[in-house]
Amino acid sequence: MKTILVTGGAGFIGSNFIRLLFKMNEFRIINYDKLTYASDLSNLDGIFESDKYRFIKGCITDYKLLDEVFAQENIDYVVNFAAESHVDRSIEAPDVFIKTNVLGTQVLLDTVRKHWMSGVDEEGYPKYREGVKYLQISTDEVYGALGESGYFTEKTPLAPNSPYAASKASADLLVRAYFKTYKLPMNITRCSNNYGPRQHEEKLIPMIIRKCIHKKAIPVYGDGKQVRDWIHVEDHCQAVLEVLNLGTAGEVYNIGGHNEICNLDVVMMILNRMDCSPNLIEFVSDRLGHDRRYAIDNNKIIKNFGWEPKVSFSEGLNQSIEWYCSKFQSDGIGLK
Repeated sequence: MKTILVTGGAGFIGSNFIRLLFKMNEFRIINYDKLTYASDLSNLDGIFESDKYRFIKGCITDYKLLDEVFAQENIDYVVNFAAESHVDRSIEAPDVFIKTNVLGTQVLLDTVRKHWMSGVDEEGYPKYREGVKYLQISTDEVYGALGESGYFTEKTPLAPNSPYAASKASADLLVRAYFKTYKLPMNITRCSNNYGPRQHEEKLIPMIIRKCIHKKAIPVYGDGKQVRDWIHVEDHCQAVLEVLNLGTAGEVYNIGGHNEICNLDVVMMILNRMDCSPNLIEFVSDRLGHDRRYAIDNNKIIKNFGWEPKVSFSEGLNQSIEWYCSKFQSDGIGLK
């Protein structure tokens, strides 16, 4: 049985990935998480008691702790979800994002390189234990912004426009460099906007739902016409698993949902489903450096692995509304 270290496993996407692994019953799972404000161990209720699961509280910048974990465990895979990810927070405190997303990635890379090395080849490059892989979870935001047409491909130049995106792009380049310099077996995935149950309330969809529940003003940046490609978190996690199992070392894979929707339309869809008035919308000053449009070309992962998103945006949105209404104990408030 393979042992997999999931960093950031108590966060939204990481916890969904662990839940997917747990259902498969093919992995021993080590969840390594700092437990920041965006983490929630209740996302993993029902898993803690398993002898195939271990939780370790720690930061990915802590080399000493990571070194101890790798010395104790025969880790085959590392999937790095750990990251500061909220753009607004990165504008206010870029240093936090640089420390976690860039320095943390470097510390993690050095740790796996140390513990996975099995020797050197004839050219002096490191050789690694059979079957190991490092997978970096990234974002489409590293590509910057698109015009009204076109899509991000794996060959699109990196052009990040926020401190968050810049920190993730920097981490991606480090991972690439460790493949080129040290031949570290790795992949990078870059995904579009995730949504679904258990997402932190600072993100757009759960924020809108909560505002609707309490009949409070819903802030919308600028004109609300910023376009995002939405993907259900469970579809994203399945794609990550495909890359982990089948990805060619050194390759980048884009993951998208084929759901291009502007922010204002997302707000209106939720308002309609929850029978709330559009008068709740409050247009506010646009975010600094706000990218206008993202859209993913995921033909590479579809062609190589046969993966495709399964959850429609309408279905996933209804699922999310029902879950958050239950969480927020909204008496009688739900789908229209």
